[in-house]
Amino acid sequence: MADLDLSREERALFNPAFTGLVCVRAVQGYEKKYGSACPLPVAVTAAVMALQPSIRGALPATTGTGLMRWLDENEDVRIAMGLNATALATVVRPGLLFSLQTGVLSLQGSGLTVPPRSVKALAYGHQQHTAIQKAAQQLGRWLPSTGSISTVMTLLGVRA
Repeated sequence: MADLDLSREERALFNPAFTGLVCVRAVQGYEKKYGSACPLPVAVTAAVMALQPSIRGALPATTGTGLMRWLDENEDVRIAMGLNATALATVVRPGLLFSLQTGVLSLQGSGLTVPPRSVKALAYGHQQHTAIQKAAQQLGRWLPSTGSISTVMTLLGVRA
């Protein structure tokens, strides 16, 4: 994953429409919890994390779990982010741009919002796609719980 030599299956999964939807789910999670526009780094970081099966599998059942403790107990998350974050951010950005261009996401100040009725609730579909969307929504609510997103990114071992 460290380079952009994606397999045919990865290209199909990481298409801009789907990666944009993953960003939308992160923004929805953030908006529901905090009632304000989602900072761009939260949306991208949540999407990058949600797209990784090893991270999705390690997520706690609830957002009540402390993020710092969870990271201490799941060192593999830092390793996965260190190895994959740059490559995955490269495939997430076109999806974010696609969502903005199509009006599924909009800019409000320095954050992202989901206009009312632009994206329906999670639909049943391929199990992997649903799991990624649910993880993104959870991460959108959970990542900012520790403090600033720059602190969270430092804890994850990635740069903004």
